[in-house]
Amino acid sequence: MCGFVGAFDLNSGSAPIAEGLKEELRAQVLEMSKKIRHRGPDWSGVYTGNNAILSHERLSIVDPLSGKQPLVSDDEKIILAANGEIYNHKEIRARFEGSYKFRTGSDCEVIIPLYKKYRESGDFSKMIEELSGIFAFALYDSEHDVYLIARDEIGVIPLYQGWDKAGRYYVASELKALEGDCQTIEEFPNGHYFYSKDEKPTRWYHRDWESFDAVKNAPKATDDKGEVINPSVIEKVCNGLESAVKAQLMSDVPYGVLLSGGLDSSIIAAVTQKYSKKRIETDSKEAAWWPQLHSFAVGLEGSPDLIAAQKAADYIGTVHHEVHFTIQEALDALPDVIYHIETYDITTVRASTPMYLLARVIKSMGIKMVLSGEGSDELFGGYLYFHKAPNAQEFHEELVRKMSKLHLYDCLRANKSLMAWGVEGRVPFLDKDFIDIAMGLNPSDKMNIKLPDGKQRMEKWILRKAFEDLLPESIAWRQKEQFSDGVGYNWIDTLKKMTEEKVSDAEFARRENRFPVNPPKTKEEYYYREIYSRLFPSDSAARCVPHEAGVACSTAKALEWDAAWKNMDEPSGRAIAGVHDKAY
Repeated sequence: MCGFVGAFDLNSGSAPIAEGLKEELRAQVLEMSKKIRHRGPDWSGVYTGNNAILSHERLSIVDPLSGKQPLVSDDEKIILAANGEIYNHKEIRARFEGSYKFRTGSDCEVIIPLYKKYRESGDFSKMIEELSGIFAFALYDSEHDVYLIARDEIGVIPLYQGWDKAGRYYVASELKALEGDCQTIEEFPNGHYFYSKDEKPTRWYHRDWESFDAVKNAPKATDDKGEVINPSVIEKVCNGLESAVKAQLMSDVPYGVLLSGGLDSSIIAAVTQKYSKKRIETDSKEAAWWPQLHSFAVGLEGSPDLIAAQKAADYIGTVHHEVHFTIQEALDALPDVIYHIETYDITTVRASTPMYLLARVIKSMGIKMVLSGEGSDELFGGYLYFHKAPNAQEFHEELVRKMSKLHLYDCLRANKSLMAWGVEGRVPFLDKDFIDIAMGLNPSDKMNIKLPDGKQRMEKWILRKAFEDLLPESIAWRQKEQFSDGVGYNWIDTLKKMTEEKVSDAEFARRENRFPVNPPKTKEEYYYREIYSRLFPSDSAARCVPHEAGVACSTAKALEWDAAWKNMDEPSGRAIAGVHDKAY
């Protein structure tokens, strides 16, 4: 995981760029790149060409010694700056060993021969589909003076694009690198690529499961009474996630797991422990360099997550680290958190703050990569509001909507909170192949159906069933706690109280004049917006932040499921009255 800045179309006119201007732009790009050096504290590199400049800040996880970037092709005509991990790089590398001379052991170098293979046909969707991983990259072909920008299917890795007053095109791993130099800034769309000969980005990621019709008749694991009739469906979920976790243990540096004590992180920790004794890079033939798996939990003293995480760690057998924070420490960190996560979204700020504090401790212990449980709730309908889904079609279509927005919320939080301290986060639930397994399930197997005893089936039942043998019963069947709640309810309650006092009624009444772009809907959001606007003053930056009503992390569309939610706008899971405390 790293960070990069790319500047393209340097020749804004027909004449070649003057040498003095090129040097000026190079200096500018280096200053932009400095703003994201926290993403790559291990090494810096820059390429300067006649019509492109690529600067890279490296966090070395795979091939620390020779994998410096920007990467250069064997014929020195193609330059690549990449951020992310390509988990199937060994398979791709093996296919090109005879036709391409690899210069490094970097997993990202396989993008170059893939580009060469598809350059003539221009079928870049097919090219990118061959990559299994989390990535954003900028590739410059100096021989043909063209460039290719791409981002992974879900948007696990952040990427932004911008244009300066001369019309030059920029891309950067974080918004802060573009703020002040670009007149217009946008998020680069996930699941898309942009080829410079085209007019706009092209979507490369398409799936049948985006339509309810494609999954409504999928094989069912259970009957209408909740009895298992097809255990192979459950086995497919188990095997698919285990394969994803195993592939993502690719690392030449010490790694760990985030363990909140909830279902998702506990599953990832348990499966990681299962494979951690052997080195994945040798097909599990050699002993791992760091055979003891370390787990990390964060919370206020006595919080629900800390208690549950210790139980899970004891059962799984990790070397467990419990990190406490105080309310004041978290409040003091808010400006730094908002600077790094680049959003004023309430849910994201609430949840990012403990994660940001935790990441600093993880880095201090020499851990450079952690696996986490993001994405499970969007795949399986884990949020408590899904109990109110009126039918299988509404349930599935909400999942599709949630998946399409992950890059705005959970993925953004996990990536930027950790990368603020140079810690890479990997998310096995969002493995491309596992997404297809989970989203291809019959939605009725995920729904909270009413059981013969009158109770509702617990959210994410099929996932719990698939991994119940790896976890203590109290964890496998623990009710959902959203991360910002689980670290300690007093954290959320304090934020509400503090922001209510800090933002006056008069200020809030004038919010549309103060913030004409996305006016804040609550005083808490107003408070975060004030901090954000000092750090990122442009209207373009403000528009990069999502602004949608919801309840307990729902989309706006799902508010139609319950009349009582119509005028609510509260992301905490405790907002779902009667479900959070009495569902089971």
